[in-house]
Amino acid sequence: MSTPYDETALAELMERQGSGARYDAEQAPKRDLAWARSGTAYFLRKLRELSDRELDGPSLLGGWDRRELLAHVGYNARALTRLTEWARTGVETPMYVPGQRDAEIALGATLPALALRHLIDHSVVHLNVEWRDLTNEQWDHEVVTAQGRTVPVRETAWMRTREVWIHAVDLDNQGSYLDFPPELLDRLAGDVTTVWQRKKLDVDLVLAPTDRPGRTVVGQGGAVVSGRQADLVRWLTGRGARRLNAEGGELPDIPAWL
Repeated sequence: MSTPYDETALAELMERQGSGARYDAEQAPKRDLAWARSGTAYFLRKLRELSDRELDGPSLLGGWDRRELLAHVGYNARALTRLTEWARTGVETPMYVPGQRDAEIALGATLPALALRHLIDHSVVHLNVEWRDLTNEQWDHEVVTAQGRTVPVRETAWMRTREVWIHAVDLDNQGSYLDFPPELLDRLAGDVTTVWQRKKLDVDLVLAPTDRPGRTVVGQGGAVVSGRQADLVRWLTGRGARRLNAEGGELPDIPAWL
């Protein structure tokens, strides 16, 4: 299986930077961290292509304009930083206190464009610093997500991966699931069906990617939905159906993912 990072290049970088630089612990979730960081770069690139005036436009996320989406992405990094600090210090620090998430988004959306862009940049740096300060042991310390799940803090890397890649598309600036790494698409598809199972939702269908071998039977099986994996994942994550085919001609209804 290919990896989204180059270990030789990393070793050369570490030698150039010397002993004072921060690096991820050996047992850090390297693949998920690499996805989170490359997704952040992708998100920032799509953001930089938008003018300040265009930030007032709608996003693809129902009910949110781009300002609200940016505030959410920035403050999500802050929230994951709190969980990472909890794992590092042992001091319980909730991801959000009641009402905090919505209040932050509402306030952040009113910031001047430059301040909103700085929120994204600074929160990304802070989260990366906290990730890089975790020891091997601390990566397995448990924290509690906003949904009340108890998970090892290493899951924050995957949580951030989902946020930055998918919300880069939600910016409605020609971002595409076709740009996602193939292995990330596969992981997202599996994540959706896992969440459905955890929530004990009745979903019965068969996913048949045309650019992958094999099929995925969800629940008891049912209508076969086929298309490229990128288009299947777009549909599974609630971003609309494009270039998909379904037995009987009609795509089955599916529940929300997150």
